[in-house]
Amino acid sequence: MSKSILMHENGGPEKLQLEEVTVGSPGPGQVKVKQTAIGLNFIDVYTRSGLYQTPLPNAVGREAAGVITEVGPRTKGFKKGDRVAYCGVLGAYCEERVMGTEQLVHVPKGVSDEQAAAIMLKGMTTEYLVDRCAKPWLKKGDIVLFHAAAGGVGLLFGQWAKARGYKAIGTVSSPEKAALAKKNGYKWVIDYTKEDVVAKVKEITKGKGVPVVFDGVGKDTWNASLDSLRPRGLMVSFGNASGAVPPQPPGLLTAKGSLYLTRPSLGNYTPDRKELEASAKSLFKMVKSGKVKIAIDQHYPLAEAAQAHRDLESRKTTGQTVLVP
Repeated sequence: MSKSILMHENGGPEKLQLEEVTVGSPGPGQVKVKQTAIGLNFIDVYTRSGLYQTPLPNAVGREAAGVITEVGPRTKGFKKGDRVAYCGVLGAYCEERVMGTEQLVHVPKGVSDEQAAAIMLKGMTTEYLVDRCAKPWLKKGDIVLFHAAAGGVGLLFGQWAKARGYKAIGTVSSPEKAALAKKNGYKWVIDYTKEDVVAKVKEITKGKGVPVVFDGVGKDTWNASLDSLRPRGLMVSFGNASGAVPPQPPGLLTAKGSLYLTRPSLGNYTPDRKELEASAKSLFKMVKSGKVKIAIDQHYPLAEAAQAHRDLESRKTTGQTVLVP
């Protein structure tokens, strides 16, 4: 028997229950993975709450790292003892699991299991946001705006953007988070609880606005994001941490400067094995080079997943968080 956090109905953190489950043997094209670390992400909250509908019951969670303990027949590219990681596969809140190899990648030397588990989803999200999604809008030296700079994606983004030659403005909610963002690549930090975000962005950019805004917060930052853009700028709306953005008339983009809007997802930027491996390779290269440093700021036992969700939703966490089976 193995332990797993299961959810039988949508709702609050209390819906996450630790249960014993039976894990079978892998079939063709599958492996059994003994997990050593599990990543915590806001998408887990969306799954739990029902904002993102998934079949029930499920084990929530979408990324983890571990070791292959058994390989099914006709499974290529992986063997017993391999260190692996994945993201985008529902059901990560567990001690061990049987899964297909489509989303698995090998973890290279120089990257720990905890690092891999904590950054697969957030790190590859950062990779596609900076290197692919917004690249046509940016040149070295450009200033960009990122909301929630002290969050999991935010701390990776600040370092990644700096490594690519961009200057990042980050928004935060406290002096402590401001200091953390500064240490992770942000040239300017705005405390949105005390300062007017749009006014500060216009001050920093000498009235021009930024070419790109990266917004994973959603409803609470939507208007400030649009108003911080220069004409024909790009609004990258990639999350809803504060709730979904209400329906917006397309004419609003015209009125605010013929703006562009995209709502990207990691799945659409890693739709096949080739792009998945390329994204993971770029991420691990950044980590091994030291240009992007990974700090695991919170550890929770798997059994305390509900408390981890409470802390994440109340913005008590910073950086990366892992659940430990």
